[in-house]
Amino acid sequence: MIQIDSTIEGRRFNLHHLEQLLKPRGYTIGGNWDYDRGCFDYKMADDGGYQFLRIPFTAVEGELDSRGTVVEMGKPFVLNHVYQRGLDDHVDVGNMTATLNQFQEPEDPDGSVDEKYIIQGKKLVKQLESILSK
Repeated sequence: MIQIDSTIEGRRFNLHHLEQLLKPRGYTIGGNWDYDRGCFDYKMADDGGYQFLRIPFTAVEGELDSRGTVVEMGKPFVLNHVYQRGLDDHVDVGNMTATLNQFQEPEDPDGSVDEKYIIQGKKLVKQLESILSK
C-alpha cells in the first residue's frame, strides 16, 4: 500500500453527490464498507493481481445507507491485491458455505506496488482533486 498526499483528505462531501461525480468515471464503492466507513475504488489494472486506487471515507453525518449522509475523505492510496493462482487450499465445502465462500483468499492482500501504478495513482488523484474542486 502506497499512500498519496492529496488536498481532498479531510474534506467533506454529500455521499450521494460524490457517487454521481465518481461512478461515471469508473469509481465504485468497494464491497468492504460498513455503516460508518467505506472506500471508493478505481481499478487500474489486473496484472497478476488487482491494482486499485482507493479513497477511504468516513461518515460524519448519518450512516452510509441513509439519505443525506456527509462523509469525510481520507488519504488516497494505491493497493496491489495479489490473488492466488490455482485452487484455494482453505476452501470450506458444503451447500451453504459453497454459496457464500466462492472466491479464493488473496495470496497477498497488500502486495508490493509497481512504480507505474504509483505514477498512475498520482495522476488519478490529481484528476480527482480537479473534479472535486468544482
